[in-house]
Amino acid sequence: MSTDQYDVAIIGGGPGGYVAAIRSAQLGHRTVIIEKSALGGVCLNWGCIPTKALLKSAEVFRSIQKAKKYGVTAPEVSVDFPAVIKRSRQAAESLSKGVSFLMKKNGVDVVDGKATLLGDGKILVNDEEMMATNIILATGARARPLPHTPFDGKTVISAKEAMILEAAPEELVIVGAGAIGVEFADFYAAMGSKVTLVEMLPHILPVEDEEVSNELEKLFKRRRIKSLTSSTVEKIEVNKGRAVVHVKGADDAMQELSADKVLVAIGVQGNVEDLGLDTASVELEKGWINTNEYMQTSAAGVYAIGDVAGPPWLAHVASHEGITAVEHLSGLDVNPMHYDNVPGCTYCSPQVASIGLTEKAAREAGHEIKVGKFPYKASGKAMASGETDGFTKLIFDAKYGELLGAHIIGAEATELIAEVGLARSLEATHESIFDTIHAHPTLSEMIMEAAALALDKGIHV
Repeated sequence: MSTDQYDVAIIGGGPGGYVAAIRSAQLGHRTVIIEKSALGGVCLNWGCIPTKALLKSAEVFRSIQKAKKYGVTAPEVSVDFPAVIKRSRQAAESLSKGVSFLMKKNGVDVVDGKATLLGDGKILVNDEEMMATNIILATGARARPLPHTPFDGKTVISAKEAMILEAAPEELVIVGAGAIGVEFADFYAAMGSKVTLVEMLPHILPVEDEEVSNELEKLFKRRRIKSLTSSTVEKIEVNKGRAVVHVKGADDAMQELSADKVLVAIGVQGNVEDLGLDTASVELEKGWINTNEYMQTSAAGVYAIGDVAGPPWLAHVASHEGITAVEHLSGLDVNPMHYDNVPGCTYCSPQVASIGLTEKAAREAGHEIKVGKFPYKASGKAMASGETDGFTKLIFDAKYGELLGAHIIGAEATELIAEVGLARSLEATHESIFDTIHAHPTLSEMIMEAAALALDKGIHV
């Protein structure tokens, strides 16, 4: 067996792994990335990017359907579902090729294959051994099945299969109303499916501020997306390509839901099997690789980043963790990872975005708070655009004016949240946000307007 020696070996080529590889190469390390599938990982190939392509098709379809509202007469419109799926796959494939180009541009070696740790910096790949001074584990995660019903890939499916169906199902039951479940509910409802969301917690998008969750549930109901909250799936029966989903409600009453497809979106589990973690003395905690604030594992010279290192399971977190790990192993003065200013985004219609504490969490933490809530219907830009559903909500500490959290539901919420993240990182207060002149007419004015309302200086409501 031949032995190659690297400064940094990265196992997994997702948004954590490939970003870490580029930063490693920039710092002068001889770097290799090992990927058993396609570069870009789940995010580029089966997650973030292709789902946003699907949602864009749904948005275009809905926009044409309501063209008359804008004074535009459009002929009868229909969906070419296979073409929608094809466009989504093309977007994913294009970006994956882009990552391959970035590897070549930065001089990162790419090895196709499955990697196993042998300990002491040794890695076995395709029956050949390589050595690395530092190893970064970025193997990601996969969809978690229901305990009583495994995925069959045909009737009981994960998000991956939901992205490549041949046709939109007439009836779709989605188990789990987090970001993934809600986004697919939005897409398939637009494609004509009868959609039912089943969520065990009291609200859809349960990690979001309750006002946001309630608003989205109301807007989904208007679009005939049914939400069964405080409900659990007790059993799924599959017969001849159809499913019957047995659901227990909050009052313990049972109901049966008929479906062509059942999409299970209840969370993920780490890809930790067959990695040689025991051999390399890498410790797990509750199924995730245990790391410190610099992404170091229990094994010297071994780091773990992204989904395999536990929540929050977000591509932008994985990328930041990758840079933190590489700069730390390079001996740079690097800030430790903090997770209190991470934006969360859901790309349904209307979009949902948040950062920091919810109102409930802020009160439970003992803060006396001021809340500024500005509705989209009072925004000139939103009115002109015909996108008046939703609101922007900012939460401040009453004593010091500290921006504790922000919660937006409405058009372009996932873009608007960036301003709030920057404001929080710079310790902006309600006064400084209000005193910052925002362009008119823009949706971003709503950030300033919400701050004004928290100060009892509101103008436009």
